[in-house]
Amino acid sequence: MKKTGLTLVAVGLTGLSLGASAQDEAGFITLASTTSTENSGLFDAIIPLFTDKSGIKVRVVAVGTGQAFEIARRGDADSLLVHDTAGEKHFVQEGYGTERADVMVNDFVLIGPGEDPAGLSEAETVEQAFGRIADAEAPFASRGDDSGTNRAELRLWEAAGVEPGGDWYRELGSGMGPTLNTAAGMDAYVMADRATWVAFDNPQNLELLFEGDDALFNQYGSVLIDPERHPHLKHDLAEQWHEWLLSEEGQQAIADFEVKGQQLFFPNAAE
Repeated sequence: MKKTGLTLVAVGLTGLSLGASAQDEAGFITLASTTSTENSGLFDAIIPLFTDKSGIKVRVVAVGTGQAFEIARRGDADSLLVHDTAGEKHFVQEGYGTERADVMVNDFVLIGPGEDPAGLSEAETVEQAFGRIADAEAPFASRGDDSGTNRAELRLWEAAGVEPGGDWYRELGSGMGPTLNTAAGMDAYVMADRATWVAFDNPQNLELLFEGDDALFNQYGSVLIDPERHPHLKHDLAEQWHEWLLSEEGQQAIADFEVKGQQLFFPNAAE
């Protein structure tokens, strides 16, 4: 059948539409990251700046760090931004990643009911603070989700010589925001990253009770996935994201991010 000029135009427009769609699909990466970076609002602040500069969109899958590693091992993420340095180095040593770099740092804090029945505010070290919670068998809400926060919490219990368990220790299997909500409802102690705590809008009776110990240092790292293991991933786009995070512009964007007048992440790629 003879095609009319209108038909040819329609075919041409369809071809252009498909071409644009294919370009849109190619112009994004999937980033497996943590609930703390998502819940704090950091990505809402910095990703648009990266996209404006590069044209690359970033789709964030916000999960616990352990789950983020598994997503990347399966080849379902183009890049990682997580906070478990030992786990990140192991990921690279296993052959799943090619490069890991420090990007930014903040800290963990201990939150609890204002009455502070375990006396955390009187502790001199975080190990003492954890020991006081265990001695008092005061309710403690743990994320229990193999996140970077959960891994750090378990290391601190071990350092305190405590094996947490029993009715007072609640493993929730949830992200940081939901865990804080549960802790607020229970009047329980909880360990949180400072960024999520500051951005949290439902504290009820909870207050920040302990901070400042060097053991509460919280390092975030960016990891590139090995192209030989997962050749289908968008390694060139992921590398542009990785390099931007480490650049002067990316580091400044991280430093500029504030919630309620507080800087929540401190760049350290240049250190």
